[in-house]
Amino acid sequence: MVLLLGGFFLRVGAGGSDVSKPGPEKGTVPVVGVPVREVLQWAQYAPFVPAAAYTKPREGCSVVQVNLLQRHGARWPTSGAAARQRASVAKIKAAPIFTDPNLNFLRKFVYDFSANNLLPYGALQSEEAGSELYLRYSSLVNETNLPFVRAADATRVVDSATNWTAGVFAASKGRVDPILNVAISESGNCTLDDAMCPNAVSGDESATWLAVFAPPITARLNTAAPGANLTDEDTLNLMGLCPFHTLIEESPSPFCKLFTRAEFESYEYYYDVDKFYGTGYGNALGPVQGVGYINELLARLTGTPVQDNTQTNRTLDASPTTFPLDRTFYADFSHDNQMVAIYSAIGLFNQTLNPLEPQANRTWVNSRLVSFAARMVVEKLDCNGAAFVRVMVADKVQPLEFCGGDADGLCSLDAFVKSQRYSREDGYSDFEKCGFSGS
Repeated sequence: MVLLLGGFFLRVGAGGSDVSKPGPEKGTVPVVGVPVREVLQWAQYAPFVPAAAYTKPREGCSVVQVNLLQRHGARWPTSGAAARQRASVAKIKAAPIFTDPNLNFLRKFVYDFSANNLLPYGALQSEEAGSELYLRYSSLVNETNLPFVRAADATRVVDSATNWTAGVFAASKGRVDPILNVAISESGNCTLDDAMCPNAVSGDESATWLAVFAPPITARLNTAAPGANLTDEDTLNLMGLCPFHTLIEESPSPFCKLFTRAEFESYEYYYDVDKFYGTGYGNALGPVQGVGYINELLARLTGTPVQDNTQTNRTLDASPTTFPLDRTFYADFSHDNQMVAIYSAIGLFNQTLNPLEPQANRTWVNSRLVSFAARMVVEKLDCNGAAFVRVMVADKVQPLEFCGGDADGLCSLDAFVKSQRYSREDGYSDFEKCGFSGS
């Protein structure tokens, strides 16, 4: 198998498809060798782990259309995060002595990470996802009816899309050979990126939680590395090196041993809060950033032209070449922040997060919603001649209370469309508050 990484090709051996699948809550994540329960504390930096086993539709129902929304695979840290991590590592390495032997590895550790683009592990995630979804929905595609594939034009997103298509090609033994049909510029109207709402400023809710959980950890690290003078932000950066270093090396990182599971639970909640108040329900201008994609989804489900006055690229969506309405499989590749906005626009995982105290029973958990290679699948079903919709996030069927979902998570297509009034009415003028001046 040949995978694409930032314009270069990476050849993966025959064992490359072994990235999945542990049970939803047990075992280890293959390749990286970390227990699933620990991986799921890495928030949006966790690799994809299914939340449930896929279940076929009930008797009398068949899937007639699939809409996949997937985050890019595991990547290097962003350039900003890399700079912060490098600075925090330098501070702790500068300590003249370590009183905790778990820190000794730092004497030889060199921070030489790249930034932004896919990791080999992330490329493999996308290839494996393409293979798995082809095998699941192979009845919907063939040599002439190919999946229609779009991606935001960031390199890591484009590469995830092309590795996904390579996975479809491999699983079909070369019979189905999809391509990336459209790469949408993130500098203009784009429903697969969250760059169109400059007025949606995040609050300090995640900083509030950091100030609650981090000080004892920071004090412990400063005792273990006298003279490092670490801050709570340094602690957060060092904790983040656990998932990134693990995925880079594809083996458990010694950074992970510096923190307890309870401390990683707090780390996880920090990012849950961050996303919730970033482009989620906690931000008044969060959900509106997902409206354009929802209107594109409704167009596909109903076979009617896109009706939207928010983020959609009107030129692309008006053309049957760049936005066809007659396909049975659509695959879109995006970013975590945009997926959060889309979940919120639909009405999934609707709840409130307290930045001072985690809710143990919350369903807003980043490792389930927006992990590396996270995915939402919207199925259109024919049930004895009637059209229905089913939504899965991390393969778990969502209840869809907002449109009267039944025990199997099915809403009639008509009820689902009606439930999306916020999107159909362009976010009740919220998009006008975003201050976007692009085209």
